[in-house]
Amino acid sequence: MNRFFERVEELARERDSLLCVGLDSDVARIPRTCLLKDNPQLWFNQQIIEATKDLVCAYKINLAFYESLGPRGMETLAKTRALIPSEVPVIADAKRGDIGNTARHYARAVFDVFGFDAVTVNPYMGYDSLTPFLEYQDKGVFVLCLTSNPGAKDFQLPEELYLSVAEKCREWNEKSGNIGLVVGAMYPEQISAIRQRFPEGWFLVPGIGAQGGDIRAVLQAGRRGTDKGGLIFNVSRSIIFASQESDFAQRAREQAEHFLALIRAAK
Repeated sequence: MNRFFERVEELARERDSLLCVGLDSDVARIPRTCLLKDNPQLWFNQQIIEATKDLVCAYKINLAFYESLGPRGMETLAKTRALIPSEVPVIADAKRGDIGNTARHYARAVFDVFGFDAVTVNPYMGYDSLTPFLEYQDKGVFVLCLTSNPGAKDFQLPEELYLSVAEKCREWNEKSGNIGLVVGAMYPEQISAIRQRFPEGWFLVPGIGAQGGDIRAVLQAGRRGTDKGGLIFNVSRSIIFASQESDFAQRAREQAEHFLALIRAAK
């Protein structure tokens, strides 16, 4: 097994946790008390990480909330990555997908410059656009398969494009060994079909929390064999923005504990 997925599996088993906290730290939404700090976004992230770091099997950082702030945002991205304990894997939610030479630079940025352990990518341009990421054998590459947004119905669902993606990724994974899939929690029936086509892979599951995905239904549909694993439930807004007051970190921990309890109960 690829080293990234080994680390996730070890931590998930050790902590009995399939929870990933998403650091989608929109400056417009962080508590006002943070705005008094020199770097409000970084201070907010630090408090959230300190409050939740023992509950998770991974963190996911959405690059858009840092790139949009220019050079200082990129500096905050690097400092946020450095704040996360070394034993916890970190996913860059970047959704990259471009021709080979461009993709190679995207891969270098995510893995070599910022030191992420995994990345999300878009498969629309085909295998050669993913190859530069897959060449990092110790890293994880989560391919968008079936997303949780309403627009998934435009292309992914009508022609069952998501099944073609799952089958191709299983085929590619036989060579690279470091592919996982992004599957939205809103579609348990489809997740079951995806699992049949990619029986051993790890799924990164957004759509829990603010979007209302059903944890129990997703576990029943997407668990990997009989080990009750193979799923990483990402929760972002419902955890990190649980409070707009000075108790935001404590409330984030309480929400993380709440979702973790739901996952454990569903297993």
